[in-house]
Amino acid sequence: MRNRTIQTIFVAGAILFSLPAAAQVYYGGVKSPEKAKAAEAAKATLKYDLHDLSGIWLHSSRPADLPKGIPGIGDGRPSQLMGGALPPPLTMWGLGSFVSHKPSLETSWQARRAIPAMGNDPVGNCDPLGYPRSLERSEVEMVQTPDKVLQILMGAGYALEFRPIFTDGRTIPDDVDARWDGWAVGHWDGDSFIVDSKGFDERSWLDGNGWPHSDEMKIHEVYRHPDATTIELVMTINDPKTYTQPWVGNKQSFRLDLPKGLTVLDEEFCVPSDEQEFNRGVRNLAGGDLEHARPTK
Repeated sequence: MRNRTIQTIFVAGAILFSLPAAAQVYYGGVKSPEKAKAAEAAKATLKYDLHDLSGIWLHSSRPADLPKGIPGIGDGRPSQLMGGALPPPLTMWGLGSFVSHKPSLETSWQARRAIPAMGNDPVGNCDPLGYPRSLERSEVEMVQTPDKVLQILMGAGYALEFRPIFTDGRTIPDDVDARWDGWAVGHWDGDSFIVDSKGFDERSWLDGNGWPHSDEMKIHEVYRHPDATTIELVMTINDPKTYTQPWVGNKQSFRLDLPKGLTVLDEEFCVPSDEQEFNRGVRNLAGGDLEHARPTK
């Protein structure tokens, strides 16, 4: 019996390790010699359909450095939000909202950055990032069906979010309940995939620097798929309660993470118990709140 069990394990192991390379699974964004080899091999069989957005897409463009001497910019660190396009002037309501936001992430502008215990970035409470912040520096998987395109967003490494874009011809009523990622509908106009969304929860920030939005925000997106491994996006935010004119973004580019179909997103969740432990062990200590601080395990 013992010999038969060992023999069974040996055979199963031989089958597992003799599977073709196509059965291997790779994590999105990870670089390795094996993945590079598989990606190169996948190019030979990659099919191109400009109306097929499916796959895992990675940011392949970064915003240019901001002009020097812009007042109020702080250390001038460009944001991936809107492809680095500077925002238009804020309204009085928008300015009040912006000032009330206290960024604390290491990627935020140093001039505005608060010590973690004094910050109020929603991610500190594991609140959803919301859209478009969940797209910033993110890996995004597009799952396409006849009735919708589902975006699975890595949320800049903080949490997975799921954004359905309905393509079945429906419209968005004006009285929809607000959602973190809003309500989105899309359609093809020639070579462009047009997405319009509204109904956003104004508690979310647009990015880690604390740019605000209201529940009146509407987003217009134009996606193009010019070749088999590239998606381009131009986004426009229209929020007259917060900004004095539309915020027109720069073109952002995404590249297909190959091999397509064998690359998977990693699991990323913002776990409240982990976040609370971090607050006690890091944020509260940094803010001098010794009463509610203790070393991390």
